[in-house]
Amino acid sequence: MTLPGNLVPAKPLAQPAEARDAVTVVLLRDGEEGVEAFLLRRVKGMAFAGGMTVFPGGGVDQRDADTSVAWAGPPPQWWGDIFGVDEATARAFVCAAVRETFEESGVLLAGPDHDSVVADTSAYHDARQQLVDRELSLAQFLAANDLVLRADLLRPWANWVTPYEEPRRYDTRFFVAALPHGQRADGETTEASDASWQTPAEAIQDAQDGRRMLMPPTWRTLDEIAALNTVEKVMAEERSIEKIIPKLIRDGDTIRVVLP
Repeated sequence: MTLPGNLVPAKPLAQPAEARDAVTVVLLRDGEEGVEAFLLRRVKGMAFAGGMTVFPGGGVDQRDADTSVAWAGPPPQWWGDIFGVDEATARAFVCAAVRETFEESGVLLAGPDHDSVVADTSAYHDARQQLVDRELSLAQFLAANDLVLRADLLRPWANWVTPYEEPRRYDTRFFVAALPHGQRADGETTEASDASWQTPAEAIQDAQDGRRMLMPPTWRTLDEIAALNTVEKVMAEERSIEKIIPKLIRDGDTIRVVLP
């Protein structure tokens, strides 16, 4: 796989940048031609992955570790064992995944109790913007609306780390989640120029034809999702999570991506 050469510095960095914790959520639904993923095209000119087509996600906020969050599903310690981190960090990852999914797609993985999920998120429109503006934490939002975070609606998928050669680096935990019944993903975020549901094959074909740009983790994940082809099979997949760090090799005006 190759990338435009202007995505990384022409000269190697003397010291690799520290990788910041981040999360990505592969939001899925079953379509007429198989499983579909919700994809956002990031606004061009953004400091990281500008113009790239990605899944919803973003950085972890320290407030995501708030222990007051009402929680349903596998406990933080379970997630910590999966991702190889302590309980507090694992809690932050899951909360960040729920928060970022809501901020970037309007899909809310939470409900009034441990067995239900919100069917219509329109009532939380203002709170969604407050979350984006960091005026409100996820814990505050859930408490104010008597909502329970549904960690059982997420499944761990992968752990990708930005190559050492890039100036901005992220240690990103990938999750998968099914679109809850009655909800819709809207992509109403200032970080994206457009949003759409596509089968993995369609998204990859768009990339091959030059209509989209996909980063290696996105491309690989789409390939993996395509092989399973239904939401049920994806959500049931047992994954062994290990850090994947691609290597970038400059070849003239392009960058060749080498995966381990």
